[in-house]
Amino acid sequence: MAAISFFGDLLQTISERGRDLIGLGRGDLGARASAQELLKLCEDLISRRGEASGVALARLILDRYASLARPERADFLRMVATEFAADHEAVDEAIAAYRAAPSRAALGVLHDAAEPRSQELIRRLNLARDGTLALVRMREDLFGLRRALRDEEADPDVIDAADSLDSDFEHLFASWFNRGFLVLRPIDWTTPAHILEKIIRYEAVHAIADWDDLRRRIAPQDRRCFAFFHPALVDEPLIFVEVALTAGIAPAIAPILAHEREPLPAREATTAIFYSISNCQKGLAGVTFGNFLIKQVVEDLAREIPSLKTFVTLSPVPGFAAWLDRERRADAPQGLTREDVEALRLIDEPDWHADKAKAEIVRKAMIPAAAAYFLRAKNERGKPLDPVARFHLGNGARLERLNFLGDVSRKGLAQSRGLMVNYLYDLSAIEKNHETFANLGTVAASSAVSRELRNNLPPARAVALADA
Repeated sequence: MAAISFFGDLLQTISERGRDLIGLGRGDLGARASAQELLKLCEDLISRRGEASGVALARLILDRYASLARPERADFLRMVATEFAADHEAVDEAIAAYRAAPSRAALGVLHDAAEPRSQELIRRLNLARDGTLALVRMREDLFGLRRALRDEEADPDVIDAADSLDSDFEHLFASWFNRGFLVLRPIDWTTPAHILEKIIRYEAVHAIADWDDLRRRIAPQDRRCFAFFHPALVDEPLIFVEVALTAGIAPAIAPILAHEREPLPAREATTAIFYSISNCQKGLAGVTFGNFLIKQVVEDLAREIPSLKTFVTLSPVPGFAAWLDRERRADAPQGLTREDVEALRLIDEPDWHADKAKAEIVRKAMIPAAAAYFLRAKNERGKPLDPVARFHLGNGARLERLNFLGDVSRKGLAQSRGLMVNYLYDLSAIEKNHETFANLGTVAASSAVSRELRNNLPPARAVALADA
């Protein structure tokens, strides 16, 4: 941390000297500017060669951008997207020159021509102190602009330019936030309060009600929490995972989150359950953190607690309710018989899950449907429809169990009709599962899950593995 502080102070000193070089006083940094004036400053930034003046100007642009109202920010980003795009005429000329006389020099000219000026602008804005976080927030604003352009059916060229600008952000962030720069830190009751507050705010799977609720999740000896941080975002977690240490695979979330429970001595735990994974920075969407996080946490826990033999998730199924409702209305439902469709009418009734007789009727229809959802239902790329499934299966996990009424909270019933699943991280099979999923789209599933498929339906492309 001392090295980071020193580097930040150095940037601040360079910035202060740079203000003198470009004729800015300290008070000028807070002045407001229109989107058009800000664009002119950006042109000036990418034309400069001096490091000190560039740092100062980058900080000025980011400060003034932060002072803009939301509509003005959208105008600025729209102008950057269109004005700082690649020069297509220059690209055509560079292609022609390379074809006429292929050489390393000609290829370099083509590379430079093909790169949008917006990428260089983003790089230079990142020179400013705290520039990385400001750019992450700027990309969040860009998401809003892209949605608005599509909603208003804007000029396709403008939509394409905004999409290209987003690709520039994602491309650069993927380099700046690669695994080599990430730092894994445990989150416990001794973690500074301002970071714990962010854990409460960023929790996206099972809301943390208050400080007492947070303490129940991170203080007991059978609970763990880990987060990735980046040197440029010192106190901003990128992603975090909550872990329960148990004596077996849990089929439901309520016992894990229970207010009154007896903690299990860590040395007696045999199973680590990853029950919540939350991405914290919306502006880093598309940059992969989760696969590195889970694998490193598995390694660290296995080293810390040798009694741990099983590593699983207890995961939500956010797309299941919508898919199930579509199939129930379909003329030829996938994964459902007519009898199943009739039985599932019960889930339209209030509190159906609290009636044991109704719940059993629903279970017999829903579990085979859930197996079809995971093993047969595909998106346009041939991958499972469910985003959480794509994440864990892509990491090399296998679909281990389907848990009926695993989450009977209002959110759980709304998004998955109460369904939760366990994904098993078998260290000896992770690489094989990952490769077959990535290359063939094959879902690694336990025999227990595969057996739930209806026999009279088309065969599933799944690998049935022996139960753990």
